[in-house]
Order: sequence, then C-alpha cells, then structure tokens
Amino acid sequence: MNELACLVQRTADRLAGQHVGAVVAGLAGGAVEIHGAGRTGPGGGAPGPRTLFEIGSVTKVFTSLALARMVLDGSTALEEPVTALLPGGTALPVRGGREITLKDLATHTSGLPRLPRGVLVASLFTSRRSDPYAHCTAEHVLAGLGRTKLRSTPGRSFRYSNLGAGLLGLALAERAGVGYEELVRREVCVPLGLGDTVVTPGEEHSDRLARGHSAAARPVPYWDLADLGGMGALRSTAADLSILLRAQLAAGREPDGPRAPAVSLTREVRHRVNPFAWMHLGWLGHRLHSQQGGHLQIWHNGGTGGFRSFVAFDPEKQVGVVVLVNSGRSADSAGTALLRRLQNEFAAAV
Repeated sequence: MNELACLVQRTADRLAGQHVGAVVAGLAGGAVEIHGAGRTGPGGGAPGPRTLFEIGSVTKVFTSLALARMVLDGSTALEEPVTALLPGGTALPVRGGREITLKDLATHTSGLPRLPRGVLVASLFTSRRSDPYAHCTAEHVLAGLGRTKLRSTPGRSFRYSNLGAGLLGLALAERAGVGYEELVRREVCVPLGLGDTVVTPGEEHSDRLARGHSAAARPVPYWDLADLGGMGALRSTAADLSILLRAQLAAGREPDGPRAPAVSLTREVRHRVNPFAWMHLGWLGHRLHSQQGGHLQIWHNGGTGGFRSFVAFDPEKQVGVVVLVNSGRSADSAGTALLRRLQNEFAAAV
C-alpha cells in the first residue's frame, strides 16, 4: 500500500472507531485513494467508494455550480434579482433599497435568516431525529418570505443561511422549468460524469445506501428537505465527490477544458468575511497563518440527522480530501488533519 493509501485508510479506521462507518478519499499529485471502514448500518457491511451518504450542506456547492453554468449559458446573471425567477406575486424583503440577487444567495450575503420561518419552532415539537424541513414546501417558504426581516443589507455582510441556499435552488429550478434534482443532474452530474449523486435514490442504489445514525449511534430517519433541496438534499458517494474535486483542481491548470469555465466562475467571485476567510459561490475559503504553513483551504461541510460530510481542497498544492460518515458527529477535524498532511507531504509531487 502506498503512502497516500496508508494515510487515507488510517483516517477511515480512526473515524470508524468514533462513528458507525466512514469512507475517506485523498487526492494528491493526480492520484486518488478511497478507503472505507466500519459498517453501513445494522447488519450492513463496510462502506466503500460507491456507498451513498446524505451529504447535507455540501449540496450547496452543487447548487452554486448549477448557477455558474446557467450564468455562462445566458439563462440568468449573478446580479439578477431573485424575484425575477420566482412565481409572479412572490414578495421578498428589501433593505437599504437593495433587492436580493442570486449572487447574494450563493455567497450568504442576502441578509436572510439562517432558517425558514417556523423551522425552529417545529423542531421543538418533533423528534430531534426527524427532518425539521419536511414541511418546507415551495408555497410555505415563499409565503413566509414576505414576512421575513433581513438581518443586513443584501450584498454587505456574510450571514450563513440555509434558507438562502434553499431559495437559490428553488429559484434556479423555476427558471429552468425542472425540479431541483433534474437541475443538478443536467447542469452538474451529466457534465462531470457523476452517476450516483441524487436526491431520490433509485432501485440501483438500494443496496448501497448507508443508514444514518445519531451521535449516540442510534439509527435515525433519512431527510428529504421538501422543496429546499438546494441547501442540503443530495446523496452522493466518495467516488463522485472525488470527481468533483478533480474538476476543481484541474480548472486552474486546464482553463480551456470543457468544465473549467463554470468551475472557475464559482471561485472568481469572492466576498471577504474577515482578513483570513472569504466566501466563493458555494465554497468557503481561508488561508492559515504563515506560522501554520500558510496553506489555502477551500471547503464545505455538511450534516443531516444521521450523517456528516467534509470536502476540501487546495488548488495551489493540488490536493484534496473527502470524508463521509454515517453518524451525527462531526468529522471536520479528521478531514482537516488529512488535508494538512497531504499539503505538507505531497506538494513536491505536483
């Protein structure tokens, strides 16, 4: 087993000891290693590269990549007001005389609250393991927007918003005339060759679905997020997410490639959060202090009732990681640690 494979397998083994199961991918110097450990669920075997996990908010990078594709084909524009894509009569809040744009939603600068109206209250009266977004139909969400107060003027301040990301997916699907799942399939999955990234798994996925578990390792129900799929409804595999990262790493080296323009656009947009961190379209970015190596990390994580995910890469060092676990405990620290090892040990191979 080569050094990259050993690092990836050790990370998966450690995570499996803390979670129910784990699949880890490491990308370095053009090589990809994917290894799993633990179990997919009660009575299940070890997860692997093609095991499906709920990826939660990592869905947001797919939603923003769909936005970039639609901007480049002229279907919309980053500065287009969201109301122009929604059904007639939909009222969105305005602050400082400025309307919310698609770019604002993708960079979490819309001023919208983190959660849709009623989600927090509903979660207090349902099981913590249940989907708190199950009632978030398009009608419910759009009706609540008119009564929502913005926390800041659109475009000014970073305020992470699940509601905003879900609204972005809803608006893009409306403009495309398809559902969110078909939007992602058409704009992202088909161009990249992702065969296992879906909202609703089919029969071909049934024997590859991991079962979600709480932080205490008890089985919990799957989530579907109703009509706010753009914020976190996708299921995917370590194999598919590795392909997504390879496209991200290749964009800078192959600017004339067929997928590079949309991938590059997502990273050209940058809203500064603080001196060390910023927001791209869908992706978060930060650079460590020089005393910590000054490494660049572009990343997103995700979580649902029974799953956690972490996806990160460094286009300068040409390395990346994917971590998927089927429990409600965070895997961010393990993913970050693996990325640091790859940045320090494999940069010379680029």
